[in-house]
Amino acid sequence: MNLRRRPVSPVAAVGALAIITSLTTGALPSAAQAAPASVTADAPITHEENPRVPEGAAWTETYFPSSDGSGVELHADVLRPAHLSPETKTPVILSVGPYISHAGETSPAGWDRVGPSARFQDLIDGARLMERGYTFVMVDLRGFGGSTGCLDFLGPGEQADITAAVEWAASQPWSTGRVGMYGKSYDANTGLAANVLKLPPLRAIVAQEPTWNRYNYLFSNGVPRSNATSSPRSYYSIATMRPLADDSDHYKANAEYEKNHPECESDNRTNTQDPDPKSAFWRARDFASRAAGSQTPLFVTSGFIEDNTKPEEMQKYLANHQGPERGWLGQWEHVRGNETNGQGKLKMGRAGWFDEVMRFYDQHLRGIEPTVADPAFSVEDSLGNWRAQPTWPVTNDAYKAKLSPGRYVDNGAQTQRTALSTAAPEVPGSDIEYAPETGSLTADQAAPVDADTPGSSYWTFSTSASEQVRITGTPEVTLKTRGEGNVWVRLWDVAPDGRATMFNENVAVLDHSGSTSFALKATDWTFTPGHRLGVQIGTIASRGWRPVPSGQTITVTDARLAVEVQDPRFDTPTQGDRSPYLDQYVAANTITLDDVGAPTFPLSVSKHG
Repeated sequence: MNLRRRPVSPVAAVGALAIITSLTTGALPSAAQAAPASVTADAPITHEENPRVPEGAAWTETYFPSSDGSGVELHADVLRPAHLSPETKTPVILSVGPYISHAGETSPAGWDRVGPSARFQDLIDGARLMERGYTFVMVDLRGFGGSTGCLDFLGPGEQADITAAVEWAASQPWSTGRVGMYGKSYDANTGLAANVLKLPPLRAIVAQEPTWNRYNYLFSNGVPRSNATSSPRSYYSIATMRPLADDSDHYKANAEYEKNHPECESDNRTNTQDPDPKSAFWRARDFASRAAGSQTPLFVTSGFIEDNTKPEEMQKYLANHQGPERGWLGQWEHVRGNETNGQGKLKMGRAGWFDEVMRFYDQHLRGIEPTVADPAFSVEDSLGNWRAQPTWPVTNDAYKAKLSPGRYVDNGAQTQRTALSTAAPEVPGSDIEYAPETGSLTADQAAPVDADTPGSSYWTFSTSASEQVRITGTPEVTLKTRGEGNVWVRLWDVAPDGRATMFNENVAVLDHSGSTSFALKATDWTFTPGHRLGVQIGTIASRGWRPVPSGQTITVTDARLAVEVQDPRFDTPTQGDRSPYLDQYVAANTITLDDVGAPTFPLSVSKHG
């Protein structure tokens, strides 16, 4: 039996985490005549009774309070193996997030009848969860789906929901008391948040493409990102999505909470707009710092060049975390480990996602030692080569490169086109922050600027690599400046023929003290012999941010770039193909420089030179 979805025509939206479509309202699909009015814990529903229920599962839904004493009530959909008795204890895999409403993930999906979210149907089917004897639980964060309360962008309220969900799942009579978490994007963020909460029943977390510090999703060192206001608006739209006609009265009443409490919308729009990362609001959401001493086993994925949940402060989070770590890191966009493109190629390039995930869960939730020795970290570099490592990053050397002084005008380069990374075309409902535009630098932006004639930026170049050398970890820049304004720092891989590919960037508001330090994104970029590292410092001319240019001439009196490097000769290969997105990214972020300046610092594994 095929379950009907009526066509829905979503409109493209900008800015929500894991959103490409705006959230439309209007007429909802009618309920199928045979659809049950509601589901209770005493009446589990199977796939044969409702095709929205995964095969082999028995579905119930329930409600329980959050853990903060606020009166918030949380809704959960529970999928139990249908072949097991209600009393049989199983480990639990839990997903907590905003995208598991009965009506749809980010907009109404056109369902003809009520049923559990299909957001992780790929996991349930691909990993054979029911057959393996796992229970899968999906809990709506406050304000979303069938839960009451005001959304708070993974703040103390939502963290209380995560605590309640883990403790509830562990305490049920059908639970072994061992809970794992699974998610991608926002519901991967809830996993990272759960780790810092140090919850005893939580034994394993799989987090695909998360943010590591929520501040970095809306701001970069004081500069608003392009989605700083649109993402909170889009989350409110998700929170006010209408329930299905045949949802239970209880679910419908809870789903109206946000609309009946206007402070939810106003708080969501205003509280998220503080540009100070040290504010109380953002400190509560700084999971990279709060991960210190945490020990829950983690399995993470992150795309170094993805343009949604960028790998900022990933290294800090992993360094602060003290428990077992696993990871797939590489050159892909905002995707899942099992996703394929239109040609059937794995978007991450590496096979065996569900097999590896289940070995991880079996080990930590069931105590079954794996018979396959999976690498702790499987890493794809910029050449498309995969290697196995015991941790990330692995470095053979680290040093600070002294960059050239220079000047630029903080004018925003308003009339100039900028090079932006681009994402593959996506279908409605897929996970993406916004639809980036392909661009290229003008000749004026690309050309090195003479230090005596301030332009929108200036460049510094390294020596040529004599052999392969990899920049890994998280580069950091320190500037001594005169003048008020903003700065955009970009790193380029410059070939002998002048073709240059931008592979890392970040921006900041210059500190009034005249000394500004900030980290770029985590990276894993391999330079081949003859290639040079180019560092471009200038005004912010990217549509990825919304700066306020000062118009002032910024004089950089001293600049340092701290890098960690790795020698690829010592790589241990592991299976994996080149991520399809890598070629697209390189094409969209490559320019040709007419003039490459004299080298001023070394690019090598050795500090000498």
